[in-house]
Amino acid sequence: MSGPVRASARSSPRLAVRGLRSRFGGPFDFELQAGECVAIQGPSGAGKSVLLRMLADLDPHEGEVLLDGQSSASMPAPAWRARVVYQAAEAAWWEATAGEHFTDAQRDFVDRTLAALGLSATLLETEIERLSTGERQRLALLRSLAAQPRVLLLDEPTAALDPASVKRAEDLLAARLAEGMTVLIVTHSVEQAQRLAQRIFHLEHGKLGTT
Repeated sequence: MSGPVRASARSSPRLAVRGLRSRFGGPFDFELQAGECVAIQGPSGAGKSVLLRMLADLDPHEGEVLLDGQSSASMPAPAWRARVVYQAAEAAWWEATAGEHFTDAQRDFVDRTLAALGLSATLLETEIERLSTGERQRLALLRSLAAQPRVLLLDEPTAALDPASVKRAEDLLAARLAEGMTVLIVTHSVEQAQRLAQRIFHLEHGKLGTT
């Protein structure tokens, strides 16, 4: 593993991380460009999920995170989290069905994207507790993408999926990357990291480096 991750030489990063730290690790310093995917790998318990949650301003931290030059500290937390969307490995659901989590304005996107993920529209009206883990995981990805984030923080988003469903999810992410969305993905799959990411970070003992 090499030393600290160096900032990209390109200007105007989509996401800039400066001295980000908590009691779990850091400081972290790196930049992500618009349309870039970076994968984070490392052993279980290394703090990969904590790092994503700090970027989304969900966990206590020190340091600064900037989106298109604007600091997270300069805007209300809900506004930041609408632009920098975090998807947990097991996403939370606060309504009885997945369909109730989408706004009317999102329905066209949802209707177009369901098939791309290999999902039936009837699943939107099925009680969450009756869905399989893989169905919930794909619907969580759909919900995250429907928010049209500038940065998407994914924590093992395809861990419960079969190979065909993994490919569907990766193809969908690749299309959004091509449109300029930035993705930071935690994955234990070396193959997935190589398929999706332009760079791969390794997190261990509270330090972030490149592999």
